[in-house]
Amino acid sequence: MTDTIAAILKSAKTIAVVGLSSKPHRASFGVARYLQSVGYRIVPVNPHESEVLGERAYARLEDVPVRIDAVDVFRRSEHVPEIVESAIRVGAKAIWLQEGVVHEGAAERARQAGLLVVMDRCMLKEHARWQPR
Repeated sequence: MTDTIAAILKSAKTIAVVGLSSKPHRASFGVARYLQSVGYRIVPVNPHESEVLGERAYARLEDVPVRIDAVDVFRRSEHVPEIVESAIRVGAKAIWLQEGVVHEGAAERARQAGLLVVMDRCMLKEHARWQPR
């Protein structure tokens, strides 16, 4: 798992954050703000937002006009299969399911499609632990 985490954190430049909220008290906001502060481009994906952290928000991954390297998911586990299918369609290289988000079937589908998968881990915490050498 640590090799997969390092590979994603090292190679990703643009991270689509599915479920990103503009509410500062939400975990998605704090994680995305941190990732943005350390140099990643954040793309909010939430049909209920128009802009978050200075970036235009999109309703679906398929609406994002730039290449997505990784998809960071802040949605309940039952929504993961459809998000994985979208990530595959847009050519994302990785799917990252935040703490508490687990869906073994969708994770396996993503792996079979060639995506790197991290499940039930916080991208902020893992980045803080991992530093390129």
